[in-house]
Amino acid sequence: MSTAVAGSRDDGDRAGATVSLDPVGALAARWADAVAGTSYVPLQPDELEELLRGLLHRLLAALDEPPVHPGSVGRRVGAALVDAHFTNPQSLSQTLGVLLDGGPGTGAAAGRAESSGGQEVPRDLAPPDRRWHALVAAVAEGFSAALQERALREQEEILAAAAAAREQVREALHVSQERFRAVFEGAAIGIGIGDLDGRILEVNPALVRLLGHPVEEFRRRSVQEFMHPADVEHVWRLYGELIRGERGHFRLEKQFLKSDGESVWTDLTVSLLRDGDGRPRYQLALIHDVTALRHLRRQLEFEAQHDALTGLPNRRTFLAHLDAVFARTAPGARVGLCYLDLDGFKAVNDTLGHEVGDQLLVAVAQRLESVVRDRGLSVARLGGDEFVVLVPGTSGSAQLVALAEEVLAAVAQPVELGGRRVEITASVGVVERSIGDVDPAELLRAADMTLYWAKADGRSQWALFEPERDAREITRYRLSSALPAALAGEDLLVHYQPLRRLADGRLHGVEALVRWEHPRMGLLGPESFVGLAEESGMIVPLGRHVLRVACRQAFSWFGAGRSGPFVSVNLASRQLRDEHLVDDVRAALADSGLYPQQLQLEITESAVIGTDPLTGHTLEALSEMGVRLAIDDFGTGYSNLAYLRRLPLDELKLDGSFLRGLRCEDEADPVDVQLVGSIVSLAHLLGLTVTAEGVETQAQVTILRELDCDAGQGTYLGRPADPADLGRLFDPT
Repeated sequence: MSTAVAGSRDDGDRAGATVSLDPVGALAARWADAVAGTSYVPLQPDELEELLRGLLHRLLAALDEPPVHPGSVGRRVGAALVDAHFTNPQSLSQTLGVLLDGGPGTGAAAGRAESSGGQEVPRDLAPPDRRWHALVAAVAEGFSAALQERALREQEEILAAAAAAREQVREALHVSQERFRAVFEGAAIGIGIGDLDGRILEVNPALVRLLGHPVEEFRRRSVQEFMHPADVEHVWRLYGELIRGERGHFRLEKQFLKSDGESVWTDLTVSLLRDGDGRPRYQLALIHDVTALRHLRRQLEFEAQHDALTGLPNRRTFLAHLDAVFARTAPGARVGLCYLDLDGFKAVNDTLGHEVGDQLLVAVAQRLESVVRDRGLSVARLGGDEFVVLVPGTSGSAQLVALAEEVLAAVAQPVELGGRRVEITASVGVVERSIGDVDPAELLRAADMTLYWAKADGRSQWALFEPERDAREITRYRLSSALPAALAGEDLLVHYQPLRRLADGRLHGVEALVRWEHPRMGLLGPESFVGLAEESGMIVPLGRHVLRVACRQAFSWFGAGRSGPFVSVNLASRQLRDEHLVDDVRAALADSGLYPQQLQLEITESAVIGTDPLTGHTLEALSEMGVRLAIDDFGTGYSNLAYLRRLPLDELKLDGSFLRGLRCEDEADPVDVQLVGSIVSLAHLLGLTVTAEGVETQAQVTILRELDCDAGQGTYLGRPADPADLGRLFDPT
């Protein structure tokens, strides 16, 4: 029988003392109160609290150790409890309750955990829940192992006493029998002795208490009558080998039925006792109740496999299930995923609080379960507000799309939470593939990518996986990842396209165009990677690199002069807003020796419409420096002519779309001719030169010359080329 800890203080003394404790001491006091009375421990209350405080310090210190160590610390703490004579399973149950509900990493500790005296455990003692729970689970494991080790030691003592009784029977039979009887009667574990025919000869008081039958009933029954209906053939085989003398003992975890019909789980060890000549005579059963420990182990296993908030399978369980589906399914079969993410869930947490957010996640989980339950499917929570439905043996993408629409409709229903009406939508990535074409990791990656597409399309949308689109996304990702290395190395090249004066064909300038000599994909134009550079923020260093290379190349061709051909370099919108642009331009000119008048910077209409103060200041500074400024692709943007007069521009580059009606001189569209002529006249009125882009025919050259257009650029006048091939372009044609 368990008794209370000796000398427990009353509640008033306890409350008064707890107020002055530090957080660890407060938790130790709660722990001491919880385990008092669960086992007989010969410690005063002060001594018990000091013991538990030391164990808490060991657990907290383990959280800062590498992941391989905390579990061993937890097991040693569990063993220390048994060493301190806490041997009743209730002691472990109370311990886990205190550590899980009030210890570091729990909601109580992270928020407003209170000790028995009302003192809070501060947030800075709260490590992540998962590591703390793993550590507490290790405590249970260490307690269980130590308790079983203690039971085994008792078993060994019993067996040793039995052996001693047999060996000493001739010398001191009476003394040995009394000694064996003392051990037999006083043992905490159940002991039964039977003959080789299975008749029960003797049982000790502990076994009587465990199974609830009186001693006389045990003696009227055989061992076989106590076998549980759920016992597998393996148990009977071991028992048969034992009574035939083929093995000396066996040990296993086994169920027994109690007198009231309830089931009890035990750790059973059955040994064969032989006589002085070595012949089998009796069987000795040692039975230890492990029901509470088994239930605890099952609970910990469930918690390790399921999400603590929603009760759904967690990410680890889902991945194991996915692997199992691939392992047991024929290669020709198909499998699908609906990967779901809530829209605007962060706003719910930020505005209504995390408690409402948690309630919303629980409601969504229940709705998802209701959608898939009748189909025999399972849904898992992968973390945060992400859920996934696994559909093995699919018949095609239409099945997954229909499921996704049901899921979206179920989630979109308003939820009443704490008197609030909360509305939420979701996005779903749908992927359905043949098992022979993908592995589990590729399937999950495809679903994740497709969810990203659905998010990009707007709220409450589903998107279906497309291999071609996925291949393009992968290529974009690989290019984006490789761009910094390409910029640091020599893979980014600058080619040049001539701009010719239409009046005499002489060189007006050259436009610098960046290229990427990719080791596997060959020479890539700017359309393949400049957009990626803008998205990733690499556009500023990329533009700086092109500017410096172009200035040095122009100086090698043209030398330094205040007139003559110039080099034209494109500026992205992000570069124009960079506060260091003017310094970058000044440094590129100084490094190359080029005059400012020999550099032209091309900007788009969208970059200057609604110009902010910084951009306006930058343009003024560049113009005052003497650098030429040009509007690129004029006519494709806002075409707001007011900014042409307001900004310090030098050139207008007319977009090639205006020249499509001028390909043939005899069939030129008179409207296009008049439109181009009007733009050229307006530009000249504002003091701007005009360069027409996209010149592809002689007819276009002729018409543009008649319209007094200053220069042209296009394949007819010269394609972009490597600097080594451009020498011929410096002579008039």
